[in-house]
Amino acid sequence: MKIKKFIWPIRVYYEDTDAGGVVFHSNYINFFERARTEMLRAMGCEQDELTANEGIIFVVRSVQVDYLSPARFNELLQVSAEVTLAKKVSLTFEQQITRGDVVLCTSIIRIACLDAKTLRPKAIPENLLELLKNEH
Repeated sequence: MKIKKFIWPIRVYYEDTDAGGVVFHSNYINFFERARTEMLRAMGCEQDELTANEGIIFVVRSVQVDYLSPARFNELLQVSAEVTLAKKVSLTFEQQITRGDVVLCTSIIRIACLDAKTLRPKAIPENLLELLKNEH
């Protein structure tokens, strides 16, 4: 299953960079997180409401990142989020950070759906899976 790619703009702030003015490696993961959150928000799903109403949370299960080219202070980047696999209790995202046509960083991130109280795997609500399926 392939879902339509979501794009979110990110401006690199001074706090995102190291002493050399280059984005610190862990901040790319933060940028990926923001894009996934904004993708859900654009679909009408707020994560705090999913916790309150459905009793679920999403957690990162695994991250694979390839750093290809540096981003620097004050650049405007585009961060993509695309669900490439949706299972009963997990989602796999392929994500990229680009500056124009230049791919700076790529990632495959697996997200698990957990019961907010027990922290055990819990099925992704059917309505959310349907929203994801209708995005393509």
